[in-house]
Amino acid sequence: MADKPRVLVVDDKASMRDMLSMALSAKGMEVTQAENGQKALELAGKTPFDAIVSDLKMPKLDGLGLLRALSEKGEPPPFIMITAHGSVKDAVEAMSLGAADFMEKPFELAEFEFKVERALDEARTTGAPPKAAGEEALPGLIGSSPQLLEVADIVKRAARSTVPVLILGESGTGKELVARAVHERSPRADQAFVAVHAGALAPGVLESELFGHEKGAFTGADSQRKGRFETADGGSLFLDELGEIPQTTQVKLLRVLQDKTFERVGGSAQLRTDVRLVCATNRNLREMVKEGGFREDLFYRVNVVTVTMPPLRERSGDIAKLVAHFLKKEGSKLAVPEEVMARLQAYHWPGNVRELENVIRRCIALATGDAMRVEDLPPEMLEATRLPPGEDAPQGLVGDLERIERNTLLNALEETAWNVSRAARILGVGRTALQYKMKKYGLKKPA
Repeated sequence: MADKPRVLVVDDKASMRDMLSMALSAKGMEVTQAENGQKALELAGKTPFDAIVSDLKMPKLDGLGLLRALSEKGEPPPFIMITAHGSVKDAVEAMSLGAADFMEKPFELAEFEFKVERALDEARTTGAPPKAAGEEALPGLIGSSPQLLEVADIVKRAARSTVPVLILGESGTGKELVARAVHERSPRADQAFVAVHAGALAPGVLESELFGHEKGAFTGADSQRKGRFETADGGSLFLDELGEIPQTTQVKLLRVLQDKTFERVGGSAQLRTDVRLVCATNRNLREMVKEGGFREDLFYRVNVVTVTMPPLRERSGDIAKLVAHFLKKEGSKLAVPEEVMARLQAYHWPGNVRELENVIRRCIALATGDAMRVEDLPPEMLEATRLPPGEDAPQGLVGDLERIERNTLLNALEETAWNVSRAARILGVGRTALQYKMKKYGLKKPA
């Protein structure tokens, strides 16, 4: 890749080409324009580009046609497809053909710049373009919603230090993926990453797991055993389900954070450890502190940098990418009809991304043809997303959801006298995410 990345912008609208080109040029990129896929194919045959940004619908040769033609000639550079709102089928097809990413109109320039820079960075790091439906805002974290971009930004900034990180979010939202990303982007990346799931262990077993034990410390302790704080020395320790830790263990955990020392169960020797602690929980620790279930001093020790993972129901725009990713992961080429995708996007997903993956695996197992079927979705999903008689599935269902979301945002904004920061806190989303939604729904403070 050249010192100054070369990017090809393809769109039949000159105003769009100019806007995107100006944004990328301001980021230090060398930009070439093409008014359709045919012209872009000619230019790509003469000049090696580091990335290509293309609209989907164009005369002569559209975006999908361009991507197919480039793939036939060899490995294309990172390819970012721009689609109209609701073009789910085309977006999934683009990802399956090898597109690194796609964006739905309307979008913010900041989000666009982030995606292009990320694709260039990954191609520069790996020596090859990123593959379809794979890595996103963070490795393994699929999606490009404003909420995930905010998570990525916090992780990238926090990873450079050694301060504790607390990851909040519902089960199945990808908290361990974020913990691994913190470690892999840190100066400790070449050291151990050790994970402990506190909720799955009895109190006595948890202490032994964390701090180790001496021979004879308890029945069955036939030999000395190192704990996770020892095996993670110099690296990172991920402590999941922090809210499930009993108070006796909380005291010992606080001591490790304060002076980096601990004792094995049944031992008296003081051991030292240098560990970067990353914790996660789906419980409200502040409420637990008020109720006496969690130590206040420990809470402030672990809550130095907080990352809040959004539930899947708040980023339904990422579902198409997740579906494409899980289909590819299972080696399936099933098509995803619009009605199926509409129901997937309308469901409230109490189990979040983990539940979605299981639903896709179910549909693959029950498939009788080359496409996913509505009747293969779990019964609870069919009941939760049932449509009124005679209503068009994709547009009617998604339209209802968007009206609900718009009204919710509007109520929060009016309640806070259009203070975006306060409204974002009430809604439980980031300021950037709320601004994105306001632009999408045309919400503006009254004059």
